[in-house]
Amino acid sequence: QVQLVESGGGLVQAGGSLRLSCAASGRTFSTYVMGWFRQAPGKEREFVAGINRYGGTTYDVDSVKGRFTISRDNAKNMVYLQMNSLEPEDTAVYYCAASRAYSVISRGPSGYDYWGQGTQVTVSS
Repeated sequence: QVQLVESGGGLVQAGGSLRLSCAASGRTFSTYVMGWFRQAPGKEREFVAGINRYGGTTYDVDSVKGRFTISRDNAKNMVYLQMNSLEPEDTAVYYCAASRAYSVISRGPSGYDYWGQGTQVTVSS
């Protein structure tokens, strides 16, 4: 069982930056594929970025466009999402998720086994 707790969300002006953090419990954190998803009101939850045990990363190119960076610190059981050049369209609840997959980073929510409660990110224009 893995418990995930997100933090770092908030209100920021367009063009600004935020760093989201996700703290994970458990001694096998380093083996999990970790992902960030987001869900805006009235929309489906969508994949933002993922990172596997080897540090390999995948991004949703269309929405992220090189502005976001995912990273992990296995010694601290943490995963991060650095978000730069934020746009109003980035406004959503951001979720951290963990997958027991060996290394394949799934882009679909069904590929993840554990979820955090989410943190709100609001970008004003």
